[in-house]
Amino acid sequence: MPTSLQAAPTIRRSRRKATFRRTVNLLYVLPALALFGVFSLYPIVKTVQYSFTDANGINPNFDYVGWANYRSALADSEWWHAVGNGGVFALLSLIFMNSIALLLAVAVNGNVRGGKLYRVVFYIPPILSGIVVGYVWKWIYDPKGILNSFLQAIGLGEYTHAWIGSTDTALVAVAVSSMWQGVGGSFILFLAGLQGIPKELYEAAEIDGANRRHKLLHITVPSLRRVYTMVNILTILGALGIFNQVYAMTMGGPGYTTEVPALRIYREAFTNSDFGMSSAFSIIFGVMLFLLSLIQLKLSERKP
Repeated sequence: MPTSLQAAPTIRRSRRKATFRRTVNLLYVLPALALFGVFSLYPIVKTVQYSFTDANGINPNFDYVGWANYRSALADSEWWHAVGNGGVFALLSLIFMNSIALLLAVAVNGNVRGGKLYRVVFYIPPILSGIVVGYVWKWIYDPKGILNSFLQAIGLGEYTHAWIGSTDTALVAVAVSSMWQGVGGSFILFLAGLQGIPKELYEAAEIDGANRRHKLLHITVPSLRRVYTMVNILTILGALGIFNQVYAMTMGGPGYTTEVPALRIYREAFTNSDFGMSSAFSIIFGVMLFLLSLIQLKLSERKP
């Protein structure tokens, strides 16, 4: 057997090879790390810095104001109204959008005719531009648009309405357009989860006399628990962070009926030229989203 002195050169060569491999691997990820640092980490650091200043985005000189921006932001009733509107979007999406997405996924996961075509069709809306979707739905909701024209054509003219021009319907109207675009994303995730459920479970349930409803409630739903968690987190984050549709359809109006957090942050920075306050709103909003995600993860870890 080789002595320790004879084995030493081999060990050193192995260590050098391992070091070389680690260096090469690091070189591969450096571009991604550089992009992350420039476009993610640096903006976050600057946002935190600006949140403690009176920066206006024009004058490069600014003064530090401490926690004044945060105190003003937390006391701003319009901000909390915008957060409440975002909560409405999230609640409607969790109830209706995800329910529809799950039902569509269950239907397509079966041996339905044209299942592959449905998968493509359902996933088209999520890949469309949010601004384009907003303008299309704005045209649909126009007093002389396709929706009111359809209601007139089928004899329901009394139900025609200025859908996004009325404080009674504007928020729900925008939420419908958002859910229409987002349902495809949840559908794909649910479908992937369904395809991971062993078919043997359904076959055993059929032998025991289970019908479709029993299989859905006692096999499908429990097996998708982790998928639910991920879909719900993404739904909440997406709904609270909605911007494109609101910007294109209503600009937060009428009044502040459809104002949402992302639009309020945008207004504060580019309309009011108060980058300090806008940054404070951004940090508060980011912390809120992080805590909501953390709570959702903790709840999902609890045993049923």
